Amino acid sequence: MATGVLRLSYFNVFGLVEKSTYMGLALDNNVIILVFVFLFNGVISQTAFSVFLYILLMVLSAFNVASIKTPKFNGRWYYALILYTLVITAIYGRQLLHI
Repeated sequence: MATGVLRLSYFNVFGLVEKSTYMGLALDNNVIILVFVFLFNGVISQTAFSVFLYILLMVLSAFNVASIKTPKFNGRWYYALILYTLVITAIYGRQLLHI
């Protein structure tokens, strides 16, 4: 939570390196990664999933405030995100119907 606040307060104001590049991993990317990871929630044990999720959140938090350059999503990335959203929605919908 603290790294998200730090990311929003500092990097979103000063983090734009060029018109199409951010400094640090944008918070939007966290959601894309976490939605995919939650597909494995019922596949592995709850304890292993909790540990993996905690480690992943720490890694994402570090990348959110790191001095790495990440591209902004624009152009053809929108189509990739739309496709990703439709596929993930279909997978979660199928899981919901089988419960």
